[in-house]
Amino acid sequence: MGASATRPGTPGGSSGGREPGPGGPGSVGQAPAAPPCASALCRPGYGVIGLPDVTAADLASFVPAAPTLTGEPLGLGVAGMPTNLVAAASTQLQSGPLLGYDVTVRFRPVGYRFEHGDGSGASHRAGGATWASLGLADYAATATSHTYAAPGIYRATATVVYEAHVDFGSGAWRPVEGSVTSSATAYDVRVVEVRSALVARTCLEDPAGPAC
Repeated sequence: MGASATRPGTPGGSSGGREPGPGGPGSVGQAPAAPPCASALCRPGYGVIGLPDVTAADLASFVPAAPTLTGEPLGLGVAGMPTNLVAAASTQLQSGPLLGYDVTVRFRPVGYRFEHGDGSGASHRAGGATWASLGLADYAATATSHTYAAPGIYRATATVVYEAHVDFGSGAWRPVEGSVTSSATAYDVRVVEVRSALVARTCLEDPAGPAC
């Protein structure tokens, strides 16, 4: 009679249709949440703070001990002959606060500057040694000896140059920019002139004799 019927689920029907399922056509997908980080490097607010650079001017509260200065013969010299000057300094460690950190500072001697008192001077990498320790005879020339030309009293000085390193507690030594100096107490040298003469008797036998 011209009538028609529609089966459920067929096109044109109003019932029996399916809603698109998750992940199916027409669905809106979302990225899965990231798993929590188990590494200590993922701590929130974590940052790296660099250690400060240190200059010699920052070490004002760290002062290396003064070196010592002596000579051979002790307190004396002979004009025209070498006077042996010997300065001594050693590596030193000092601890204390620096730029907000508890640090250890190491001073190591790397140079010696001698002023002889007669207008001359000399720089050396070492402070010198005694004639005996060098196996030399008295009045022998050494690396740090000086020959005074004329009799007189001369005030010799020695200044030690230190290089410095700083340990911020890690065991690693960081170099300090610049150098630190320390001076020894002045050392007076009385330079005499020696004359020789042929005499019949010694000075003990004739204290008033020539050159006695």
